Amino acid sequence: MDDRTNTTFGWVLFSGIVALGLASLSGRYFLADKEHRPEKMGYAIEGVVSSGGKAKEEPIEARLAAADIAKGEAKFGSCKSCHTATAGGAAGIGPNLFGIVGKGVAGGSFAYSEDLKKLGGKWDWATLDSWLKNPKAMVSGTKMSFAGFSDGADRANVIAYLNAQGSNLPMPAAPAAAPAEEVKEGAVKDGAPEASAAASAAPEAAKH
Repeated sequence: MDDRTNTTFGWVLFSGIVALGLASLSGRYFLADKEHRPEKMGYAIEGVVSSGGKAKEEPIEARLAAADIAKGEAKFGSCKSCHTATAGGAAGIGPNLFGIVGKGVAGGSFAYSEDLKKLGGKWDWATLDSWLKNPKAMVSGTKMSFAGFSDGADRANVIAYLNAQGSNLPMPAAPAAAPAEEVKEGAVKDGAPEASAAASAAPEAAKH
């Protein structure tokens, strides 16, 4: 084996050792070889916003204030295989939904599940919103196989559409914005108390 061959094998061996060492250091630095993943993965990139965590959903009253009946009718198209929403419409796999908003839950002659009958109450805005989001999460024994509308705006649009089909209840008022936190009594704001104190002290100083 000549010197050139020895040199080549030497460099290959050296490169392998360096690569192994770098891999070990990288694993230790980023905790990649640990059982639990690190709190922060790698480096944060400026300008990139994390997608973790969902924004809090607006109350149904606020969503209804911006609801679109036409969009609700289009979305209700996915419900027509089981329901009708016209006056005198026949029941199918599910009951006719004409005038459903504000009616009692499991009312009428339709063969509702026993669990839904036990729910009680009325199909008000909040109850309909919860039902359309996930029926089985609300009533585990329901016969309804519909998975629900995950988008809150879609649910508000459908509810607005159903309300226009025989119920015609006044839409609820959107909740008022929370008032700004009032300044606590005696708190310093823009140096006002100090200025007031200085002004009060001025006449006293003039007497001396």
